Amino acid sequence: MTTVTLKYYAQLREQAGGSSEKVVTSATSLRELYDELRHRHGFTLPADALKVAVDDRFSDWSHVLCEGDTIVFIPPVAGG
Repeated sequence: MTTVTLKYYAQLREQAGGSSEKVVTSATSLRELYDELRHRHGFTLPADALKVAVDDRFSDWSHVLCEGDTIVFIPPVAGG
């Protein structure tokens, strides 16, 4: 099990009910983690619609999770 810190923005923040959380997960990759969170929070955006960053660096969805990672899921931004 790995403990990570998650940060959410825009639509994901609304669906998660907050802007951040710390989770303990059995997921090994960012994609597995996001799939787990989709079930937990009911996220409606597919992973392919998001950008993801780990410890302030954009990352690939296959990134292997490490203890203490800070992960930011970044939804598309609409202007107006």
